[in-house]
Amino acid sequence: MNYLPDSDSEDEMPPGWTEQVTEEGIVLYRNNQTGCTQWTHPRTGRTKRISGDLPIGWRMSYDEKSECNVFFNTETKQTTLVDPRLAFAVEEPPRTISQVRQRFDGSSTALQVLHGKNLHGHVAVITGANSGIGYETARSLAFHGCEVIFACRNKYSTDQAIERIAKERPATRNRLRFAQLDLASFKSVYLFVEDIKSKVKHIDYLILNAGVFALPYTLTEDNIETTFQVSHLSHFYITLELEPLFDHKTRVVVLSSESHRFASLPTDNLTVQHLSPPPKKYWSMIAYNNVKLCNVLFTLELAKRWKHRGICVFSVHPGNMVSTQLQRNWWFYRLLFAIVRPFTKSLQQAAATTIYCATANELTGLTGLYFNNCYICESSKISQNEKLQQQLWEISQEMVQLLLAKEKQQQAADDNEINTTTNFVY
Repeated sequence: MNYLPDSDSEDEMPPGWTEQVTEEGIVLYRNNQTGCTQWTHPRTGRTKRISGDLPIGWRMSYDEKSECNVFFNTETKQTTLVDPRLAFAVEEPPRTISQVRQRFDGSSTALQVLHGKNLHGHVAVITGANSGIGYETARSLAFHGCEVIFACRNKYSTDQAIERIAKERPATRNRLRFAQLDLASFKSVYLFVEDIKSKVKHIDYLILNAGVFALPYTLTEDNIETTFQVSHLSHFYITLELEPLFDHKTRVVVLSSESHRFASLPTDNLTVQHLSPPPKKYWSMIAYNNVKLCNVLFTLELAKRWKHRGICVFSVHPGNMVSTQLQRNWWFYRLLFAIVRPFTKSLQQAAATTIYCATANELTGLTGLYFNNCYICESSKISQNEKLQQQLWEISQEMVQLLLAKEKQQQAADDNEINTTTNFVY
């Protein structure tokens, strides 16, 4: 088992360490055993700063004997060397990627990443949260006080998943709920978005987890290749439509894969046929690789468009051949995944990178990054092609607008039919 801090809070000082404040208001950390000082917190690796005047009733003076500031509480008549403003010190987000210290790795679990965090009052929307990595993500967030909306297709299996979590931690029962979402149906996606917007005021974590793998060639009810619509296009629409519920505290996490490095999308003249190919040009593995590239392209383009709003957008690779229900569509992959299972990540480990990107304080102010094993990783060169990012965005917008027009046309027809029937009855 990985090392766990001997504290209920990751922000608590380790034994033998003390905090001091410089004249500029920067928090300094001192190891009293070695006499060494450092600017970063010994547990979190982050820097802090205080601001403002002393609280009412406090005075500060300089003690020449100890060569440090002394603080006096005029109400309690107590003297201390600890600056009372330390209780309100604010973490400074890293200004560059190089300032982010690696605290976790491929063997870390989601619950270890969340150790010491209090997520009460936070709201997460997770697609495909009723099984696999999505379930472990939802479970881990719920254990730490987060309200989790399970955006799933199957209500029965989702209710079972919620019940399993509630049995482990009864206090989570009222924080977990199901929201109907079939990513292979634009009508369902449209209704899901309207439902969320009517019931939720703010979303802290939007986790686009759901996806399909190794499907035989199939079209959705919207006449779009299933892998592309489920794993990208529906998520694209959901994210943009839920934007009014986001603010600078929101994190959007998109599950991609290292498979995106083996995609075959052209960098020039990208078309709908490349994304949703005809049967003769379809191969399930290539379709999966391509849609995982779409996930990274979407993340990078979205990050640029929303950077001014302070919304953090990340894409992640959860792990190689993690044993989930993803491989259920073909016996060969079921067998292959079963063989390698002892050598791959557990579901808790696979959920760790998603959880890290959603909750890590040190990522505040950063966006458009790709993560693997709970740390920043450079995505493929093709994913960094800005022209391709823009092409995918524009094509996705056009496809969504067509689907939206059809949906509204169908709704108008349904309303007209209802009105006709009503008039006939009367």
